[in-house]
This record gives sequence, structure tokens and C-alpha cells, in this order.
Amino acid sequence: MKMKAAVLREFQTALVIEELEIPRLRCGQVLVKVFFSGICGAQLNHIAGVKTKKEFLPFLLGHEGSGEVVEIGDGVKSVRVDDKVVMHWRKGKGIESDFPKYLRGDGSTVGAGLITTFNEFAVVSENRVTTIPGNIPYNIAPLLGCSVTTGLGLINNEAKLKIGQSITVIGVGGVGLNIIQGAAMVSANPIIAVDRSIERLELAKKLGATHTINSLKVNEWGADVFKLPTLTDVCVDTTGIVELIRIAYNATKPGGKTIMVGQSRIDEFILLDSSHAFNDKVLMDCNGGLTIPEVDIARYLNLYLQGKLNLDDLISVKYTLEQINEALDAVRDLKFPGKCLVEMNHD
Repeated sequence: MKMKAAVLREFQTALVIEELEIPRLRCGQVLVKVFFSGICGAQLNHIAGVKTKKEFLPFLLGHEGSGEVVEIGDGVKSVRVDDKVVMHWRKGKGIESDFPKYLRGDGSTVGAGLITTFNEFAVVSENRVTTIPGNIPYNIAPLLGCSVTTGLGLINNEAKLKIGQSITVIGVGGVGLNIIQGAAMVSANPIIAVDRSIERLELAKKLGATHTINSLKVNEWGADVFKLPTLTDVCVDTTGIVELIRIAYNATKPGGKTIMVGQSRIDEFILLDSSHAFNDKVLMDCNGGLTIPEVDIARYLNLYLQGKLNLDDLISVKYTLEQINEALDAVRDLKFPGKCLVEMNHD
């Protein structure tokens, strides 16, 4: 059985649509017919060569998607054929399988991780898929693969934000918007959104931000941005830009938390001001909100179905798989405020 997939052949180049042979399933693997995939900063980092070794090329990308189970391998118990599923990068229930390899027509192979979503069909590890109710739209489900679960999980499990505590979020893209929404749900105050996109800041305000600051309109904004208030209990950076991480740390209250969601380059270093380094602050990375997929996805979708979690406004634009490079460029250039989805065209 063959499928179309977007393949990364070389770093810092466009993805190439190829026709690949789907491998036979091994123990713990699930074959998913993919309907929608999200695009996350992690994929941009892979393409840029920020976090991945060249020896792994060529390979497939994507870590948040929706689909339908077509076939299951030996040992798989948590999902069944015809189940509607969310595909997620956080480890969930079930077997962690081997990495699949897809076959080209010339006999060479294309590698893949335990989950990929920039392809019409995906061989996924059992612990990277979670069954969801049939009344959840396929275009909503990918948001639960990364951005929603990371954002809400960060608030609950990593920041452990309490009622009335303050938070600043630098970079309000897919994850940042859900951090804002999660902060509003626990009655944080104030909730400060910082970004260079006016459209993103407007959406952040709709989702619960009490203050918005356009970083492009403030001279030396790192010094001026945090006047409302001067410092916050939690400051989150989603950009991975080391200078902004330093600013976030400086803007965190003594005893507060600075949380890094964005991935900085492996060849860059974060320099912290010594005047801010000895006052009980915690500098920590985000680990996907410590999400437990088989528990948290159901909880969040229940909130969505009850109208208490806004997911529809997070979706800004859709592209086809054949338009994947156009979609990636649009994400890089901040051409829309929310999430970009890639839709597979199954005849």
C-alpha cells in the first residue's frame, strides 16, 4: 500500500512530496489514516537542523494530528480498528514500538519517529495515539496533540498557577494562546501577552489576556514591557530566543518560575544577570505540560463540548499536503494568529 508524504531530504530546504510504501506493522504499531495535521515550532526546528543530526535524513515530520485507525499490530490493546484518534508526541498508554521505515521505489528508505503526521497514512507507536469520541471534529482533534495539552498542562502541572497569581507569556502562538486560555480558566491576574503580531495579541485578549504588549512598538521593550506589573509570579517564553529567555527570567518575581517552552539552538547560551540569580527563582523547561494523554485529552475535550474551552477560534487556516511548504512559510512569517492545519486529500 502506497501513500504520499512530505519528506525532509536536507536541512534548510523545502520538503518534497514523495510516494512511499507503507511498511508491514510490527509489534505495538498502529496504522492511522491521517485527516489533519498541525504545524508546530518543533517541525521548523527540525527543518532548520536545530535539534536533529544529519545522519537521520531523510525522514518524515509532524507530531500532532487526527485520524482513523486502519490496522493494529500484535500486542496493541488500547485502540481498535475504526477508532477516531488524536496523534500526540507525549507518551501515553500502550506499547512503545520500534521506529518505522518507509520504502521508496528505488529500494532506499525514509525514516520516521514514533509519530509522524505530514503523511496520508502513518505507522505510529501505540502509546502515541489516544481514542476520542466520535462527535469530536477531525479538524479540532490535532489541537489536542500538542498545543492545547501543552498549554493547559503547563498551567496545571508545571507552573501550578494559583487563583490571583500573575503570569506573562512571551510569544502567543499555538501553545502561548492556550497558556493564556488556561491562565484565565484558573483566574490568574494579571495575564500579560507579549508578541510582535497584532492579530495574535487580539486573539490572546479574546482568550483571556488582561494586558497585551506589542514588542515591535516598544523601544528597548525588555526594560519597559513589565510595568503592568513590574514582575510576575510566572513568566513563560515560547520563542526559544535566548535574549527573551533572559528577559523573562529578569521579569519573574523572587520565588517565582520562569518556564522555557521554546527550544533554543544547541550552540547558544542563556546569560542571566547576577542581580537576579539569587532570589529563589526557578528556571525550568516545559515537558509538554506533563500531560497524560489518556487522562487529560478526555478532560479537555469534555470542556470543549461544554463550551468552556475555546478551540474553534484557535484554527486560522488550512492547507493541503501538496501546499506544505507554503504552510510552513506562513507559520514562520506569522501570517495568521492561531493554528495552521494541513488537510490530507483522501479520494
